[in-house]
Amino acid sequence: MKCSLFVHMERIAEHEVQRDLYQQFIALCEIADAGGMHAIWAGEHHGMNFTIAPNPFLNLVDLARRTRNVRLGTGTVIAPFWHPIKLAGEAAMTDLITDGRLELGVARGAYSFEYERLLPGIDPMGAGLRMRELIPAVKKLWVGDYAHEGEFWQFPSTTSAPKPVQQPHPPIWVAARDPNSHEFAVANGCNVQCTPLWMDDAEVESLMDRFNDACAKHEDMPRPKIMLLRHTYVGDSEADIEQASREISRFYCYFGAWFKNQRPIRQGLIDPLSDEEIAAVEMYSAANMRANNVIGEADEVIGRLKAYQALGYDEYAFWIDSGMSFERKKASLERFIHKVMPAFAEAA
Repeated sequence: MKCSLFVHMERIAEHEVQRDLYQQFIALCEIADAGGMHAIWAGEHHGMNFTIAPNPFLNLVDLARRTRNVRLGTGTVIAPFWHPIKLAGEAAMTDLITDGRLELGVARGAYSFEYERLLPGIDPMGAGLRMRELIPAVKKLWVGDYAHEGEFWQFPSTTSAPKPVQQPHPPIWVAARDPNSHEFAVANGCNVQCTPLWMDDAEVESLMDRFNDACAKHEDMPRPKIMLLRHTYVGDSEADIEQASREISRFYCYFGAWFKNQRPIRQGLIDPLSDEEIAAVEMYSAANMRANNVIGEADEVIGRLKAYQALGYDEYAFWIDSGMSFERKKASLERFIHKVMPAFAEAA
């Protein structure tokens, strides 16, 4: 099982300087590359300081000049915000600039905050339908001389300019949770990205069951790869681990508040949550974060990942966004690279 890094700029408070946050983002990515991680994944979000990522291709092109070996993935672009011709061209140009290191992850999106601003009136169902139309169109544009007459987009014969370096095209990943998304991905020759978010390992097993069921329904297609994305912290003591559990609890409380889209937002920052509000959300409690996410000393983390490997996951993405300090993120990532990854070196 390969190990990767999933990372964004994340700004929680007004005093945090965005330029400093970007330099921290770069530093974590350079550590991942030097440490032998397989890929770096960066996503797309708009108007949210919680996750600053307006165009992941910009980040990946910058990273291509700062890294040597690591694959560079979108985790993910939000399908309804892209025209097929635009996505085909920008992805292909990124593949060209990165010397064929691009991995293209695509999702329907999740935040109603973004839908309201970029495509008012859309809902997750409509976003999913656009994703299902977008991906086949992009693949055909990479072949070239393709005209499209779909429900959401129409255009005359067009060829992606440029075309990607990787042939027949860069690997495409679909963010999938529900069975229909797994089936779409497998039927269309796409790999699968999935995350249980804050839930326990029963959800990790269920996601793999959905993937296996989709593969069984499409036995004529080669079995794609499947990646598991999980919040991860490798600590050096129980006190350190308890602090990480509290920090990730706070992160998920803010995630939930953004997802509900009911709290005042000013200058791209959500109104701060009080300690009482955080304590009231049992689902995201520090105890649940400690039990459900991959938080522990190196041996415990290895054990959790070995179980995921046994389930059939091909790649494990260390989700480092957590609201904790750069120094704590860096220490955890370095412990993961030096103490956890060697246990998977032979498999990789």
